[in-house]
Amino acid sequence: MARILLVEDDIDVRPLMQHILSAAGYEVTAVETVTNALKLIGAQPFDLIITDANLPDGSGLKVADAAAAAGLKALVITGHGLSLQPGSLAAYDYLLKPLRPHELVEAIRKRLAPKDGDADVIPLPKRPT
Repeated sequence: MARILLVEDDIDVRPLMQHILSAAGYEVTAVETVTNALKLIGAQPFDLIITDANLPDGSGLKVADAAAAAGLKALVITGHGLSLQPGSLAAYDYLLKPLRPHELVEAIRKRLAPKDGDADVIPLPKRPT
């Protein structure tokens, strides 16, 4: 089961997203600030970080950058996509709010799917000669 760190400060959106992700079979840890997210990124294993772009104590892009530095995949979500500086999200995988549950789950599946070259190579057993 994949582990997801959800960083979302909206008290109405966070439990809904947790429910959607749990129902899709993911183990979810949720926090509401950059500070808490950064503490967890180094302390617990996660397969994906989902972070809101605007959080009460700073930018969720800092969380996405920390995830990338730790070798983790990140997905940025924002309801302020049109008010951000043009190109500010270009370096990130992102979705715009409002999110549809199937859209969110599909975006997660794509990010967690192995890419070409990421698969483990399993050697064939040697044939007896």
